Amino acid sequence: MSVADWNAPEEITWAGKWVTARKRGRWEYVTRSRNIRAAVILALDGLPEQREVVLIDQYRVPVGRRCLELPAGLIGDDAGGAGEAPMAAARRELEEETGYRAREWIDLGEFWSSPGMLGESFSLIRAEGLERVGPGGGDESEDILVHKVPVAQIAGFVAEARARGLAIDVRILAILGAGMLGDRFT
Repeated sequence: MSVADWNAPEEITWAGKWVTARKRGRWEYVTRSRNIRAAVILALDGLPEQREVVLIDQYRVPVGRRCLELPAGLIGDDAGGAGEAPMAAARRELEEETGYRAREWIDLGEFWSSPGMLGESFSLIRAEGLERVGPGGGDESEDILVHKVPVAQIAGFVAEARARGLAIDVRILAILGAGMLGDRFT
């Protein structure tokens, strides 16, 4: 990319309630409107040798099918209010989407979804010591299915979901880890 692109003025080509399409030099990209970003939750339960991870699947209009994902939600959207902290959003979304609350929370940092095309970042937050407090499934506009999967079986679970036609969110790679690389790398 040339320095001219870095220094070019940013143009907004379209703005909606949730996303804004922008152009800077030769680059076209999308950002969240109002500087909203996401909290993504890696929810784990059980002792290390019996650890389970909570996954969800829901229909995603942009990909035209259900998608297997880590629980997540927007920080500071209408439900959370302006100025909401990532940890508060994570707590709210974990309970709303999955019906679980967690005893321990660890902020693992900020990450970008697809930095060549999106200006969206998310906070990855680990939640442990889960307690079921409700049904989950999301709010009235969502149809979320909750899965609690043994970590030792996650690769097979993801492969089965893919075979059934589910899209797989890239953040699932965080829990697949070295298993995606094959035995010679583990």
